[in-house]
Amino acid sequence: MTDAHPVVPPAAQRAAGTLDLSPAAAHPELLPEVVRAALPDGAWVTAIDPGVADTAALVEAAGVPLDASANCVVVAGKREGAERVAACVVLAGTRADVNGAVKKLLEVRKASFLPVERAVTESGMEFGGITPVGLPAHWRVLVDTRVAATDWVLVGSGVRRSKLVVRGADLAALPNAEVVDIALAAG
Repeated sequence: MTDAHPVVPPAAQRAAGTLDLSPAAAHPELLPEVVRAALPDGAWVTAIDPGVADTAALVEAAGVPLDASANCVVVAGKREGAERVAACVVLAGTRADVNGAVKKLLEVRKASFLPVERAVTESGMEFGGITPVGLPAHWRVLVDTRVAATDWVLVGSGVRRSKLVVRGADLAALPNAEVVDIALAAG
């Protein structure tokens, strides 16, 4: 094996479908600074057409399996005037239980998606590309148990023109990460 042609673990390649993976650390041009600074060891990256960055389009275009792809949504709620923000990471075939499990974990009366402008500005990432890697230190990162148990998972990279493939265990080990049951069946 040479540095020019590293061997991609089969489970990592499965998560990427037909997309070509490269070591993320070797391609800083594909990642925003906040993500580069927080990359877990062994992370992979792939360049994509931003037009297929959304999950359904990428599944169709590249054969990415839903059980090895995760979405990250940012929610917020208030309690006693203090805002509580969390990024929720769930497998693509599920959805975050924002008004059930997430609301309960945040200990708020109502949880809702953080407005796009705030999510983008505060995360330093692009809408549609927000990833749990490199989020602000004061945000909680709620990683669904199914994501944490996934060998390798495809997630956003912070920009729409690329995706990361990382170990589920690495997402569970991120700063402020909590492994919890927050997913519901999609639909």
